[in-house]
Amino acid sequence: MGDGNHSMWGHLPLLVRANSKESVEYILQALWRTRRTGLDAADRQIFRDILQLPNDSDLDPLLVCLRVLIRRSVYDNVNKDEIQKLFPAEVLPELQRLLTLLLQKFQKEWREDISKDQVVLPRLKSMTWNMANQNVERTKPTAVINLKLHSDVQPNLGERDVKFQLAKDTMEMMLKSMYGIRDQLSESEHPWSCRYGFCAFHILFIM
Repeated sequence: MGDGNHSMWGHLPLLVRANSKESVEYILQALWRTRRTGLDAADRQIFRDILQLPNDSDLDPLLVCLRVLIRRSVYDNVNKDEIQKLFPAEVLPELQRLLTLLLQKFQKEWREDISKDQVVLPRLKSMTWNMANQNVERTKPTAVINLKLHSDVQPNLGERDVKFQLAKDTMEMMLKSMYGIRDQLSESEHPWSCRYGFCAFHILFIM
């Protein structure tokens, strides 16, 4: 890590105040558990007791440093054997060894937590359409679109059908949006998504 972070690492020696490896392990697990919500007052009090700190002014910089380590070990492309390289030379060797062992211990579990947290949307399996019933009095001709969606994450839910109507004006609005999506996908070097996604809409809606 760069020189600009050296002052941050100067707070790590506070961990030496913990009575045991298990106490440091508890701190890391609590930080992970509260990664979205932040620590509550009870957690902070426990941390201060473990580290024998009178207030949060010394605790907060340490927590920032530990969260950085956790984030980099979990989210960055760092394998288990490279975790120790996250520490600058100024960090005490015994602290490097302790934190490396703990981060290695939890890296796989925490990465699995991240994968569970990710929202995976259903994919489009097929699309059919037909013209709406012309026997019903309508001011404009409309098409009925049927999308068949499938979830790879929850296959037990089966397939789901979504139906909606399109008139010419809404079709043109959709095509305009799809052109924009096509351009974005092309810029992201995924032109295949355009070929199998956009063009299907394009062909079906040309009248």
